[in-house]
Amino acid sequence: MEFRSLPRIILGIVFIVASLDKIVDPLAFAEIIKNYQILPEIMIGPVAFFLPWLEFVCGAMLVCGLFVDAAVAILVAMLLVFIAALSANLYRGIDVACGCFSTDASSASDMQMTIIRDVVLLVIAGLALKFRKSELV
Repeated sequence: MEFRSLPRIILGIVFIVASLDKIVDPLAFAEIIKNYQILPEIMIGPVAFFLPWLEFVCGAMLVCGLFVDAAVAILVAMLLVFIAALSANLYRGIDVACGCFSTDASSASDMQMTIIRDVVLLVIAGLALKFRKSELV
């Protein structure tokens, strides 16, 4: 494995790991989504089921080096939505478990650190694309 592949693989592994608990327990993840008080009730179930699988598939595509541009684009869009949802709740004073790596709604949440982590993941996504572009030249 060469250095240029590292950001892509790290990002892929992070999203695969993040998806596992949510795939195993979509009902608990649905409760976390509900706590954000952002989505209409009718969308919570489908999002709780679909989102973890999207994280898993995009992560797997990155680890395997398949459709890297598309996978990174989807993950960047997801990270931006996650940052917006966390920021909205931080602004409203609603402390929620992020649901990022665990479906335990009682787990302590540090929403500012979660936002910072998501920004770091955006930087890693940018590096994955930058190095991908340099591989194509």
